[in-house]
Amino acid sequence: MAKKFNLQLFAAEANATKSADIEPAISVDCVSKISANINELKEVLGISEMEPMAAGTSIKIYKMEQTNTPAQVAEGETIALTKVTRKVARTVELVLKKYRRSTTAEAIQKTGKEIAVNKTDEKLLSGVQKEIKKSFYTVLATGTGTAKGETLQSTLSAIWGALKKFYEDEDATPVFFVSSDDVADYLGQAQVSMQQAFGMSYIKDFLGLGTVIVSPSLEKGKVIGTAKENLHCAYAPANSGDVATTFGLTSDSTGLVGMKHSAVDSNASLDTLVMSGVVFYPEMLDGVIVGTITPGV
Repeated sequence: MAKKFNLQLFAAEANATKSADIEPAISVDCVSKISANINELKEVLGISEMEPMAAGTSIKIYKMEQTNTPAQVAEGETIALTKVTRKVARTVELVLKKYRRSTTAEAIQKTGKEIAVNKTDEKLLSGVQKEIKKSFYTVLATGTGTAKGETLQSTLSAIWGALKKFYEDEDATPVFFVSSDDVADYLGQAQVSMQQAFGMSYIKDFLGLGTVIVSPSLEKGKVIGTAKENLHCAYAPANSGDVATTFGLTSDSTGLVGMKHSAVDSNASLDTLVMSGVVFYPEMLDGVIVGTITPGV
């Protein structure tokens, strides 16, 4: 005679708190913070929209090149054509970047979940932000336009003038990127009001020229300028697609960053997994002016 089992005896107790009830809440809070920071940077840079693309997409950055300089002709003669081509100057791949850390049960017991998990996750996400900024500055530094000046102020002015020439027929809004060392030298002589976005300081309408973004990651003596309209942002959505569903990533409505917390019973720890693919880049490399501060030039 077959025996019947009371399956309710093996079910979890009513109202029991499961890891699934806690982990997404932690993830949503963290990804919302970093997404808000990325959106702040997007607004400071004047980028209207962020373009979703598949991970592995090659993003092409262009420059204009005049390939000939025809001689002037006499009255009535045929004017030779000037050839200008739009060439690929650099290619940036939209890579899905992965980060992971682990918190032991002992660490959680010793300091509590707030410090052991949440605070250290914030540090991890800070590293994600740094990677995004670093790749952005690396591309900007390859700009093909040049300018120079004796001081920070004169170099910024020279870049502003070069941008006005390059974007002569366009409605362009200048934005500049400066080393914190060069700004520190300037602050020894004047007071300015700074604001924060994405872990960076920025100054609105600096010297009446435009927004200046200050970073310790930039090389002292190098000042970079471009038009806000030349800057774009692409990302691999972390809230949809096979990767997000396969790994159960949690994201907010932006989909900029995906995160997951999972308990590992085999070693009594809590794993944090973060995936993100965000790239800020200029469309035209010759529309990026790299200035050099050269005292006594």
